[in-house]
Formats: sequence, structure tokens, C-alpha cells
Amino acid sequence: MNRSLKTAVTILLIFAARGAAQTEQTVAKTDWLSSAVTDIGHLPKDILQDSNDTFLRKDNLMALMLAGGASIAMHNTSADDHLAGFAERHRAFNSFWDEGFDILGSPATHFAATGLWYALSVENQDSFNKDRAWTMIRALSTTGLVTVSLKAIRNNDCPNGKPWAWPSGHTSSSFTVASVLDEFYGHEIGIPAYALASLVAYRMVDAEDHWGSDIVFGATLGWVVGHTVAGKHKQLELAGFQVSPYADGGAMGINMIKTF
Repeated sequence: MNRSLKTAVTILLIFAARGAAQTEQTVAKTDWLSSAVTDIGHLPKDILQDSNDTFLRKDNLMALMLAGGASIAMHNTSADDHLAGFAERHRAFNSFWDEGFDILGSPATHFAATGLWYALSVENQDSFNKDRAWTMIRALSTTGLVTVSLKAIRNNDCPNGKPWAWPSGHTSSSFTVASVLDEFYGHEIGIPAYALASLVAYRMVDAEDHWGSDIVFGATLGWVVGHTVAGKHKQLELAGFQVSPYADGGAMGINMIKTF
């Protein structure tokens, strides 16, 4: 085989290899996109399952009943009025921080950020972050559906006269995010997330958007849903390694994976 022919064959083999690799990548991405479409199609069923897992647990029901009782007591006594009056006399946030925490605590912001997290994980074929992002979407969806339903049933007015006060959607969504992050990443992330969620909650009172009773129940609802949904999807970890079962033919064992 002369030199020219060898060169031509080499070039053809290189292009063939690149073409095969690109085809393989295209197929892989198509599989991941199909997986994402499947996730979205299963979302209603997932929300129902997460709702059952959350609200049929006795400890969760007890926490929500206590928060509900506290909300009723605060609203039917002068506690809500006193807190609203204190907030009116001692404004904590100027217009910049008020608007900032309003945006930060919005359920729309949480869904948008989590959707981006999920989309990037699908694009990068990162199953670990894809599963965690999807768990966050499931938790936020469950919290959002319950919050809106309770608002429609209760339908009381906010301090500023707007309807659908109880419970606070900003608060319940923010505490859901904080609870999921706490389950997945530990207190190093969870505690700052809870601090931000608490600032969002107080901002709702400070801006006369909600009563104190609205944020008490909203925070409890978000905490209960977030920890329950994320807790059952959290992967087992050992010494910082993700632990998962392994099976290949007749061999069985465990995988230990650590991302650097």
C-alpha cells in the first residue's frame, strides 16, 4: 500500500471514528431527553405519591396540626395584630432588600432555578444531579399544590387587603428548598438556606403581605414536605462516597462513587 493510499485510509478511519462517536453521543443525549420527558409525564403521579408519603405520616400530621393550632390562636387573638403593628413601626427592609427577598422567596424563582439545574444535568448526562433536581421539583410541586389549595379553602385577607393569605406561599416554598438542601448537602448548606428562608418569611410580615400566622404554618408545611420527599430519595453515603448496589451477571456488590 503506497503512502497516499495509507494516508487516505487513515483519514477515512479518523472520520469514521468521529462519526461513530458523534452518533453515540447523539443517541445518549436522545435517551436522556426521553428520560426527561418520561419524568415530566410521571409528575402528577409522583406528586400524589409524595403527598401520601408526607401527609399520612403521624409525625408530619402532628407537626402540621400543631402549626395549624398555633395559626388559629395567633389569628383569633391579638398576636397577629401585634406582630403586624410592630413590623409597621420598625421596618426592617428598605425597598432594595424588600424587592430582593420577594424575588428570592418567590415559588416562580425556585421552579425556574430548579428547572435550570435539571436541564443542565440532562445536557451533561449527570444522573446524580438530575435525580436531585427532580426531587426538588417534586417537593416544590407538592408544596405548591397544597399551599394553593389551602389558600382557596381559607381565603382570608392579608394585612394589605389582598386575598388568599393563609398560608404564605413564599414561606412554604422557601422552607421546602431549605429542607431539601439540608437533606442532600447537610447543615453546612442547610443552615444558611434556613436563615435565608427565615428572612423571606419575616419580609412577608414586614411588607404587610402576610400575617404571622401565615408564615408559621407555611414554614412548617415547607419543612415537612421538603424533608419527607428528599429524605426518601437521598442516596446512601459512606465517608463522603455515594453507595449504590451493583450487579453484573452473577456478580453482586456495591459501588462507591465520589465526585471531585
